[in-house]
Amino acid sequence: MPLARRLGLADAVFIGLGSMIGAGVFAAFAPAARAAGSGLLPALAVAALVAYCNATSSARLAALYPESGGTYVYGRARLGEFWGYIAGWGFVVGKTASCAATTLTVVAYAAPGLGQPWRSVLAVGVIGLVTGVNYLGVHRSALATRIIVCITLLVLTLVAIFGFSGEHVSAWTPFRGGGVLEAAGLLFFAFAGYARLATLGEEVRDPARTIPRAIPIALGLTLVVYAVVAVVLLVTLGPDGIGTSPDPLASAVPWLSPAVRAGAVVAALGSLLALVLGVSRTTLAMARDGHLPRFLAAVHPRFSVPHRAELAVGVVVAVLATTTDLRGAIGFSSFAVLGYYAVANAAALTLRRDEGAAPKVVAAGGLAGCAVLAFSLPVVSVVSGCLVLGLGAAAYLVRRRGSRVD
Repeated sequence: MPLARRLGLADAVFIGLGSMIGAGVFAAFAPAARAAGSGLLPALAVAALVAYCNATSSARLAALYPESGGTYVYGRARLGEFWGYIAGWGFVVGKTASCAATTLTVVAYAAPGLGQPWRSVLAVGVIGLVTGVNYLGVHRSALATRIIVCITLLVLTLVAIFGFSGEHVSAWTPFRGGGVLEAAGLLFFAFAGYARLATLGEEVRDPARTIPRAIPIALGLTLVVYAVVAVVLLVTLGPDGIGTSPDPLASAVPWLSPAVRAGAVVAALGSLLALVLGVSRTTLAMARDGHLPRFLAAVHPRFSVPHRAELAVGVVVAVLATTTDLRGAIGFSSFAVLGYYAVANAAALTLRRDEGAAPKVVAAGGLAGCAVLAFSLPVVSVVSGCLVLGLGAAAYLVRRRGSRVD
């Protein structure tokens, strides 16, 4: 049963914004500033450039293959089954870890002094709420995302206005050039939601026209917001102040911190809503092809959503959020998702001009950029990312060999 096409351009743009302008804007700048010092803005530019190349490749492929699954579908169609599987595996595993980390972010901001076991109870409640909203249908999810994005942008606007009008410090410290790429890789985590639209290709009206327009619009708006936030933080706290603050945006305007904390909770919820939406659609696509249990491919007859995939993702995220320390999962998620986009760029390199190909330099730059940023991340993230992707590849080869024997 196909999914219903209910999303227009505005819905798609807001889902893209909700995927990007979320927990990352409240959390990613501190570790990035520790890595790059006053090179924070160049790092943001590098992350945005790689994101632009990836977004362009994803948009062209999504227009040609308007199906749920994103790069999992494109990799299979253009590069072969194995590369599509690796992309899908990296997306599902990496973004599931992101879901758990984002759930814990909501809990940390909503109830910073809450101890166990109530933190775990709240985490399960959060992921249960988000899963329930998604279960009721993508149209309701898109409406909720619009509201969340508007609230988040209002909070960030207030921070920008009062931050610029308040006391300023020197924005310049030693330029740690060697850390710019590491910072760019960490900041990429905050951009990585733009291709969430591609995973919803089966639910977008007129996808050949809507998706290529929505992705760059959402990415461009997000870059503007991030650049303004970065400048505000640099002039109010300086790079060292950003790096040492557990909550840079709240520290930039202390008297506004209650509103900033509330905004962080809302933004993280928006990210979580879009994350679960995207992961469940890729799970649906992989289940349809037998790479994941086929019962996960069911579509609800009333709500037209992959309800079993959404419930399965919700259960796994709830378990991770209550049993695992996922601070390092941000780096791992970045590595896995950069691998996902590397496959997208490699697939885009095979497009012909009559298939809507962008200039080859865009896809080639995106592929090289993904590789450089992925291996510029902390060593632990690189090793764990390689290990998990390797395990996924091994599982594929074992399954492939078993099917040949049968």
